[in-house]
Amino acid sequence: MSPLVTHRESRRPRALSPLREHLRDTFWFAPAVGLVGALVLAGAVGELDAWLIGALQDEGDYDSVTSLIKIADDAKSVVTTVGSAMLTFIGVVFSISLVALQMASSQFSPRVVRLYVRSRITKGTFAVFLATFLFSLAGQASYDGEQDPKLVTSVPVFTLLTAVLLVLISLGLFVAYVNATIRLMRVSYVIDRITRESFRVLGAYPLRSPEGALPLPAEVSVITHRGRAGVLRDVNIARLCRIARRGGTVLRLVPRIGDFVVPGTPLLTVHGPSEGRLPVRLLRSTVSVGVERTFHQDLGFGLRQLADIGLRALSSAINDPTTAVQCLDRIVQFLAAVADRPLGAVHHTDRSGTVRLVQDLPSWGDLVDLGFTEIRLCATTSPQVTRRLLAGLDDLLLLVPPDRRRPLERHRALVEQSVEREVPDAADREFALLADHQGIG
Repeated sequence: MSPLVTHRESRRPRALSPLREHLRDTFWFAPAVGLVGALVLAGAVGELDAWLIGALQDEGDYDSVTSLIKIADDAKSVVTTVGSAMLTFIGVVFSISLVALQMASSQFSPRVVRLYVRSRITKGTFAVFLATFLFSLAGQASYDGEQDPKLVTSVPVFTLLTAVLLVLISLGLFVAYVNATIRLMRVSYVIDRITRESFRVLGAYPLRSPEGALPLPAEVSVITHRGRAGVLRDVNIARLCRIARRGGTVLRLVPRIGDFVVPGTPLLTVHGPSEGRLPVRLLRSTVSVGVERTFHQDLGFGLRQLADIGLRALSSAINDPTTAVQCLDRIVQFLAAVADRPLGAVHHTDRSGTVRLVQDLPSWGDLVDLGFTEIRLCATTSPQVTRRLLAGLDDLLLLVPPDRRRPLERHRALVEQSVEREVPDAADREFALLADHQGIG
């Protein structure tokens, strides 16, 4: 057996998770699927219309065919109206989207725009709208103007019914879309969405520390980054584990998810003797580098966004300490969830339970500093925020094990020092340093 680290408390990666997340971060995939589906549906419904007419003609029921021909012109008019109306409808929805994006970006943080891009209801709405429009065009193109019941090949009966059904679905999605967009413009829902995304990422990591793990074998080589410079968004964990298993070695990801990497810097280190030549180009292709961070594997990105929203709320231009308090509520909630969880590194295994990839995570101190430092520096003159900050720190001090108390105690002492230094009146200082879970209620 190869002298590699082995344990069975690690997370088994899902092979398709990077692809799924990358598609969720795009806005073209769902509408493209909707357009393709519209063409397929139009072809299927057109064949159904032709089958109906053919069946009636085979039975000699030309009276029924004549009756259907009489409604063909009305059906074409309805389908034409649907097509032109949907194009206008799409323009209205797109305008609403731009206004929502602009308001969310300026009021909260530019990083919350990605919540809109990842919204399933938004993508579904656009996909159905475009599909309805394209289906209407295809229905018009397939219209047969023949009036002789013996020669006509198709009457758009099912096309009309399908177009009406798509319109009804579009109206329902429009109501849901407007509701979702209005919620996106409300800070409470934005903060809640960020928190839920953060917990989803947290749930992908091990619940317990690996037991019986051995130190990594000696480092034998370093694989550097050769792609474009950018933020490390995620890595294909399953593929890296397969490559390491075939080579009989262990890989360690040098940068953390969310780090900015430039060409020539270390990307992966190889530990232990390899049983064969590692495919370096394939290893590099498992790394996704983009222009912005994503939630997929980034444990600290949620705290980063919450801190950004809190900072903007405390700026002199907005001056909204209540929003900062709401951000602190969620920051404390997230830190409480990781208070006794293993941090610092995660070990990914192959099918046999042998560790093949080691990935660094933020430490407890890193997460505490990320969540509290910047808000603490801007909250000195806002008693509502200092009181909530102290209450949150006190709660965390009750939850964390003794070896994790130091970062919390340091922040609590710094809050007290800042208030003592910046608030001249003794009564105001005493009031600002009273812990309160609602700030000032």
